[in-house]
Amino acid sequence: MGADQAGGADATDDVGAEGDVSGADGVSGEDGAGRGAPEDLPGARRPAGYRRSTGSRRGEARRRELLERVTEDLAVHGLVGFSLRRAARAAGTTHKVLLYHFDGSDDLLRQATLRLRARRIDNALAAATGGPGARSLADRVRAIWPVLMGAESGLRVLDQAIGLALYDPERYGELVRDASQQYLPSLLSLCPAQWAEQRRKEVAEMILAVLRGFLVHWLTSGDTTGVDAGLEALARALEREEAAAG
Repeated sequence: MGADQAGGADATDDVGAEGDVSGADGVSGEDGAGRGAPEDLPGARRPAGYRRSTGSRRGEARRRELLERVTEDLAVHGLVGFSLRRAARAAGTTHKVLLYHFDGSDDLLRQATLRLRARRIDNALAAATGGPGARSLADRVRAIWPVLMGAESGLRVLDQAIGLALYDPERYGELVRDASQQYLPSLLSLCPAQWAEQRRKEVAEMILAVLRGFLVHWLTSGDTTGVDAGLEALARALEREEAAAG
């Protein structure tokens, strides 16, 4: 293919003629592990021997551009119906070009999810650390919660990813494991610097687990009153933790 639909010839998008990609949608038939792939889940993978981007500066820039377009589509339309061909339409290119730059629809979904989660983390940190004066850890956590509940476009897809991981943990569990790896450094940074490293890690893990539980409870029940009460209990526990640490 000499050029994609996004405009102009691009040597990095010339994926050659090493064979067509059957079932590139990942919306029907069998996925790479031999399981039937539901219509609303991604599953396409790059066939063995399919050419990849070589990591040149031009190739990396093109990859980032494609990923940004796919991320915006995911933010607007969510996970339901996500496929390689849908991603290609959003990026203004073809599924072969995406397979040149990514390992398949699962890899593309993971990379887009990472980008959306980074946005949520930036928003949460801004809320937790903004404003005049020093804030307690409890107040920082209180400030984070509205960000998690916020209706900002795209961030709800991160909560959909939890359901996807529960549906098929072997294949999609990495989406949630990635979340822990992304969130924990930021939560550690919110803990008092004078705390021992182990204490900071334990408290950060607790905050992550409890907020994640509150989020799932709120999304599935709509019970804001119960969640608000639980959040205040968490805040009181953090206040006691800070007081005990002196």
